[in-house]
Amino acid sequence: MELQPKHIRAPELCGSDWLNSGPILIREHSGHVVLLDFWDYTCISCIRALDYVRDWHRKYREFGVVIVGVHTPEFRFARDVERLRHAVRAAKIGYPVVLDNDAVVWSAFAVHAWPTRCLIDRDGYLRFVQHGEGGYIEFERALQLLLDEAGYHGELPALTEPKREEDLPGAACYRPTGKLYLGYLRSAVGNAEGIAAESTIQYDDPGLYIPERVYLAGKWFNERECVRFDGDKGEQGNLMLLYEAKEVSAVLQSVPGEACEVRVEQDGAPLVRGVAGKDVHPGAESIVLVDTPRLYRLVKNKEFGNHLLRLTTTSPRLKVFSFSFTTAAIPILSTSN
Repeated sequence: MELQPKHIRAPELCGSDWLNSGPILIREHSGHVVLLDFWDYTCISCIRALDYVRDWHRKYREFGVVIVGVHTPEFRFARDVERLRHAVRAAKIGYPVVLDNDAVVWSAFAVHAWPTRCLIDRDGYLRFVQHGEGGYIEFERALQLLLDEAGYHGELPALTEPKREEDLPGAACYRPTGKLYLGYLRSAVGNAEGIAAESTIQYDDPGLYIPERVYLAGKWFNERECVRFDGDKGEQGNLMLLYEAKEVSAVLQSVPGEACEVRVEQDGAPLVRGVAGKDVHPGAESIVLVDTPRLYRLVKNKEFGNHLLRLTTTSPRLKVFSFSFTTAAIPILSTSN
């Protein structure tokens, strides 16, 4: 692990709104280490990484470390400041968060993935950048090196212990299904009917599915960022997909003020307790209640595996934006040293 040389001065943080504080100017924090966490509240990798960022905030704020969450939304609905305020409160984020709705800060720092973490030294130079999940021990060591440069030569906190098996040093992980998007801009729809922008299509369930695709049945309207169920009262809409992962999440939305019920099945059966994700009510019919637009945790298997997921709804106006998949450590190839 090496710090970058002092070649790039960090741009200022120009956002539309600030939560948990007033605007933070990097130039006003000379002598302090600044940590930027680029995230999105609909991103499962960002949510998992928050476990570490919150811990670093607790441990290092007494050493003058300034942590700022830069919220650059992937979907248009996540630009709403009140929705973000609710997400920040639900995630128990106590440090400042800036809304980067037009990706101005994202572009200035040349970020290309969620999450991305950046360290800025006492002189305002960008010294360490890390993309995606993992590498948390390496990142915290870089943070401590910059604290040492800033003049903190006393005893620093112990490094945060890995919070999941896949975060252990030397852990080898399975390759999960990649993120799947709906909507005509980045559509993963695999049906023979295809897609048509801003149009409703009657889809037939092909009964045969290939990986990395989502299959629809029923009437679905193709919007820019999502598909919306457009069936009449009493009609049914389905989404089917084959996946390889341990966990599955989806970004879902209902019309304001009207919740949608979605039945979730895996391999032809309802999700039982211990397999149902935190947002699914297990039982004879495992149901997720979609109200606010956000990420919903659907499946949490005990092991990584191959499965068929089916979502069913009779609620008009349900919107489905994306599906994301979480890996797991390969036990025989992972070490804990």
